[in-house]
Amino acid sequence: MAPKVFATGASGYIGGAALDAIINAHPDYEITALVRSPQKVASLVAKYPNLKTVNGDLDSGSVIESETEKADIILHFADCDHVLAAKSISAGLKKKTTPVFLIHTSGSAILPDISKGEFGQQVDEKIYDDIESIKEITSFPIEGHVHRDVDTIILGANSDNVKTAIVCPPTIYGVGAGTAGNTRSNQVPGLTKFTLQRGETFQVNAGKSYWNNVHIDDLSQLYLLLTEDAAAGGKKATWGTEGYYFAENGEHVWGELAKKIAEKAKVKGYLRTNDVASLNDDEIKKIHPFGCVIWGTNSRGRASRARKVLGWTPKGASLEETLDALIDSEAKSLGITPPGETVV
Repeated sequence: MAPKVFATGASGYIGGAALDAIINAHPDYEITALVRSPQKVASLVAKYPNLKTVNGDLDSGSVIESETEKADIILHFADCDHVLAAKSISAGLKKKTTPVFLIHTSGSAILPDISKGEFGQQVDEKIYDDIESIKEITSFPIEGHVHRDVDTIILGANSDNVKTAIVCPPTIYGVGAGTAGNTRSNQVPGLTKFTLQRGETFQVNAGKSYWNNVHIDDLSQLYLLLTEDAAAGGKKATWGTEGYYFAENGEHVWGELAKKIAEKAKVKGYLRTNDVASLNDDEIKKIHPFGCVIWGTNSRGRASRARKVLGWTPKGASLEETLDALIDSEAKSLGITPPGETVV
C-alpha cells in the first residue's frame, strides 16, 4: 500500500526540488502539501495532478497537527526555525498509534557558536562527522546555535512508534526543480546579487570562514532515499536521536568564493574591478541582517551517515561550475547588462 505523506514547504527551494524527485520516482505515493497561495496550488496541481493540497501556512497549527496525524510520513521542508510548526507536528505525532516517520529539514548553521562573534576572522579546523560526532552535535546548547531550538523539539518527538530523521544541508547551490515557488538558493546567489548591486564584491572581515556545499539535485536524492526507507518501514536508515544526516560534496572559503565571483563577473563585463572589500560586522549587516552568519561562520561537516548507511552518491556539478550561469541569472534579474548589450 502506498504511504500517505504530508509535506510542508512544497513551493520552496528545497521542498520543491525534493518533492519533484519523490513524485517522479513514486507517483503512487499519496502526498498532501500544505500550501498558502491559490496561485501556488494551481502551479503545483498543474504539474502533479495527483497531488492533494490543504490550505494553510506554518502558523496554521490545527491544520498541521491534523494532517500530521493522518500521515505515515511527514516531510517538513519549510522554515527550520519556526517553533510553532515544529510543536504542531510534534502534537500530531503524539496522537499516532501506528508507525510514523518525520523527515525534518534543519541546516548546518547549527554547527558554529555564533555567540562567540569573530565572524570571518579565522578558519575553524573542527570538522563534525555525523556519525562520529553525533553525541556532540545533539548536545549543543540552544544559545548560540541557530536551529537548535527546533531540532530539540523534533528529537523529543521520538517514541516507540515515532521515528525522526534530521537533514542538515550546508550551502546549497544549483537551480531547483520546483515549479510553484523559489528555484533559487540563498547564500551564494545573495552574495552574487549584492556584489553586482554594489559594483564590488565583499567578504566578512578577513573572509576566512569555511562552509560545506551541496548541489540541490544531490540533496533531493538524499530526501528521496530517506523517504523510500520510511515507506519500507525504516529498516535501512538510522532513525531517532542519532538520525542526523549532513549533506555535503565540497567545501569553500567565503573570501575565495567572493573573489571567484568577482573575477568571472569582471570578465563578463558586469564589474569593473575584481577587488574584494573587507567589511566589518556592522557593514555586513547593512547588506543582509544575517550576513555575518551566512557568510562569516565556519560550518564544516562530513556526510558519513548518508554515504555509509544509504549509499548516497552525489553526482551534481561543483559549485564553481555553476557560477557563470548564476552570475548571468542574477544580473538578468537585476536588469544589469554588460557594456554594448541592451535588454530586449
